[in-house]
Amino acid sequence: MKKLIIAAGLMTALALAAFATTGGLPVSFAGSWTLDKEKSQGLSQRMQNAEKVTCVIAQDDKTISVEWKVEGGQPPAGGGGGGRGPAGPQTYNLDGKEVTSDAGGQMGGTNTMKATWSEASKTLELMSVRAGSFNGQDFKATTTDKMSLSADGKVLTIVRHSESPRGAQDSTLVLNKQ
Repeated sequence: MKKLIIAAGLMTALALAAFATTGGLPVSFAGSWTLDKEKSQGLSQRMQNAEKVTCVIAQDDKTISVEWKVEGGQPPAGGGGGGRGPAGPQTYNLDGKEVTSDAGGQMGGTNTMKATWSEASKTLELMSVRAGSFNGQDFKATTTDKMSLSADGKVLTIVRHSESPRGAQDSTLVLNKQ
């Protein structure tokens, strides 16, 4: 009986240690990821025309930070990068609390972000709402990314839904770990 209790205690300690080292989530999304255009669907024109699209994710026990880098190609006609959100990394709290920051850039405004882990679907939902004013017109753009990893941790899939004054867009981004 004593051996059973010790074994159970060790298993619990190992599980807690694994949970703590993956950033408070049961998985780690950290790494540098490259977009696989052939396997992705519904890409923005900017991502489709790019020579290379990279997503760099940093994760610790309290936050996850996501930064998109689009290299080469031309922005779509009419301006706008067709990318996601403001330049630079977006940082989300892993405790489920919203983070609001100054969006900066030409349009200014605010950016409110929230991360939610779903144990049932094994996905991390990252929701971002950017609100501001451009040329005297108020705007609001919402993006929800549902991130999941393949069993071997080498493929990141992001199911994205975006809504902005330009309309709604759905896409599935498939990225390979570098």
